[in-house]
Amino acid sequence: MEWPVNITMQQAQQRAEQIQAFRNELVSLEQEGVLTLDAAERQRVFGHQRRLLDDYTHLYDIDRSEQASQLSLGMRIASLFGALALSASVFFLFHQFWGNFSTTVQVAVLAAAPLLMLAATVLVQRYDASGYFAKLVALVAFACFVLDVTMLGQIYNITPSDKALLPWAALAFLLAYACRVRLLLVVGILCVDAYIAARVGTWGGIYWLGFGERPESFFPAAALLLLAPAIIRHRDNADFPPMYRVFGLLTLFLPMLVMSNWGESSYLDWDADAIEGMYQLAGFVGSVLVIWLGVRLRWNEVVNTGVTFFVIFLYTKLFDWWWETMPKYQFFLLLGLIAVLVLLVLKRLRSVKSRVAGEAS
Repeated sequence: MEWPVNITMQQAQQRAEQIQAFRNELVSLEQEGVLTLDAAERQRVFGHQRRLLDDYTHLYDIDRSEQASQLSLGMRIASLFGALALSASVFFLFHQFWGNFSTTVQVAVLAAAPLLMLAATVLVQRYDASGYFAKLVALVAFACFVLDVTMLGQIYNITPSDKALLPWAALAFLLAYACRVRLLLVVGILCVDAYIAARVGTWGGIYWLGFGERPESFFPAAALLLLAPAIIRHRDNADFPPMYRVFGLLTLFLPMLVMSNWGESSYLDWDADAIEGMYQLAGFVGSVLVIWLGVRLRWNEVVNTGVTFFVIFLYTKLFDWWWETMPKYQFFLLLGLIAVLVLLVLKRLRSVKSRVAGEAS
C-alpha cells in the first residue's frame, strides 16, 4: 500500500479523527436508510482505513479513538508535572551539595549537565514515538541550561544582563521545534519579548530591568511575533502559528490596556489624558480589526483574543465613566445587557458564516 511518507504527526492525527468521524456518520446513515455499503465495499473501505491507522500508529503513536485521546491528555499533564518536578529536583540537588565542590568541579558539572540532557533528549526522541518522554527530557534540559547560565554568572560575579535571554530563547526554540513542545515555544516567545523590550527600554534611557515601566517597549516584539508565522515555515508544527499570533496579540494589547489607564508611562511627551484617550481608541479599533481579520482568515484564536480585549477595553471604559456616579445595581445591569448585546452580534455573525458555508457546500 502507498501512503504519503511526508505526512506530519498533526496531519496523521487529523486523518485518524476524520476516519473515526466517517465511521460514526456511516452508522447514522445506515440507521436512517440513506446509504448502505455492501460487504465488498465495506471491506475495501475499512481495510484501507485500518492499514492507514496501523501505519500512522507505528510512525507517530497517534490516538485512534476518543478514549485514547483522553488518555493522551492525561499523559501530557503527567509529562508536564514530571518535567517540573525533575527540574525542581535538579535545582535543589545543585544547591544542596554545591558548597562542597571546588570551582573547577562546579564549572565542569554546569557545563556537562545541559549537554548530557540534550544528548538524552535526542536519544529518547529516537525511540519514543509518542513524544511524551522526549518532551519531558527536553524541559529538564532547558531547566539545566537556565541553571547553568545563572550559576556561572554567580561563580564569576558577572553583572546580570538581558543578553542571557538570547541563549535561553535559542535553546527553547530549538527544543520546541525538535520535540514539538508548545510550552518551550511559549518560553522562547517570552524570552524574546523580554529581550526586545529590555533593549528598547535601554535605548530609551532606562535600566534594562525596568523595561516594564515603559509598556510601549513591547510593541516591536508584538510586530515580530505577529509576522513570525508568515516568515517561518511550520509544515511539521501546524499548531505553532496560533501560539505566535495569540502571544503577539497579548504583547500588543496588554501594553495598550496599561497605557489607556496610565498615560504617564509613555515615551510620548504629551498630556497624560491625551495619551490615555489615544490608546483607548487604539484598543477598540485594534480589537475590532483583529476580530474581522480572524473571521476572514478563519483564525479562531485571533477572533477569541480580539473579542476578549474588546470586552476588557469596553468594561474598563464603562468603569471609568459610571462606577462612581451610577448605582451599583444599574452598573452591573448595564454590563449584563452589553454582554447580551455582544452575544447577539456574535450569534448573528456566526449565522451568516454558517449560511455562507452551507451555500458553498
